[in-house]
Amino acid sequence: MAFDPKRPVSRRQVLKWGAAGAMSVIGATMMKPASWFGANADAASNSHEGHSASEPLKHQTMAHGYDPGDKLTDGLQSAIDALTTFDYGKTSVRADGKTVREYEIVSMDTEVEIANGIKFPGWAFNGTIPGPTIRCTEGDIVRVKFTNGSMHPHSIHFHGIHAPRMDGLEPVLPGTEFVYEFEARPAGMHVYHCHIPPLAKHIHKGLYGNFIIDPKTPRAPAKELNMVMNGFDLDLDGANEVYTVNGYAFAFQAYPIQVKVGELVRVYLSNLTEFDLINSFHLHANFFKYYEVGADPDARPILTDTVMQCQGQRGILEMTFPEAGKYMFHAHQSEFAELGWMGFFEANP
Repeated sequence: MAFDPKRPVSRRQVLKWGAAGAMSVIGATMMKPASWFGANADAASNSHEGHSASEPLKHQTMAHGYDPGDKLTDGLQSAIDALTTFDYGKTSVRADGKTVREYEIVSMDTEVEIANGIKFPGWAFNGTIPGPTIRCTEGDIVRVKFTNGSMHPHSIHFHGIHAPRMDGLEPVLPGTEFVYEFEARPAGMHVYHCHIPPLAKHIHKGLYGNFIIDPKTPRAPAKELNMVMNGFDLDLDGANEVYTVNGYAFAFQAYPIQVKVGELVRVYLSNLTEFDLINSFHLHANFFKYYEVGADPDARPILTDTVMQCQGQRGILEMTFPEAGKYMFHAHQSEFAELGWMGFFEANP
């Protein structure tokens, strides 16, 4: 079911309705009591017994878990897949010994599922929001064949160092193609996105993804995860009603990310949220090392449990989990968390 922008719904309304399952108003019944809050979650979320009128029930909205339905939907599966799917391209070696990595990216106008029963009329790279995570090693020759299958002009602007003619400022018209080619540098965590005006519309509609350039000296082995923070303006009023990681609301509350106690976990995090000045990542019951952009694996990181990113900002988080259990993570703008941007790491022995 596609959302009808002729029936505007403010995010304030979504928050007001949240604990009552009000997301059903825009296409799906999304909330139900969550077992991970313990045996008393049902009673706590449905009754104020034991609380005075001056003592509101704490965390009432957050005491409701997301109901993904009876099966993994396409949108939820896409968000889960994006965590660990890295596109290394088709490789070959030039006469000078340099590795060439070739990628194919197609822009298209398509509906994408962003929550159970809610579809968003997006513009997408290779049919997903976010687009594929492009990965290579510093010094590789990156060659991206971009085909515009949309009804609108688009381009791809890669963050990094390259010739101005490869900067993605020129529109690629519908039905045509362009090949971007450059040497991958510097090492680090980068992003790519469409750069055709109006930029806010082209980015908000979904034309972006992560671009990882690994250092020549590999980082320490780790469980590696890819995360793109974003938002969706359902009624096209310039304010988001749904916030996600990897394009699907509450994906990792419904399906916590499985890790092992003591295992090094590395998260490649970026923010491509439109219409909000910043987004953020907060980890409960633990700290992580944060490498801004992450170009130098030997750089001194920040040790924290919360980072903020403006649009296009990115970094690398490294963490280990000291004991078994579920560790919540979410945006530390509470409104964002309550509108879809929250999940769990589940550490297993």
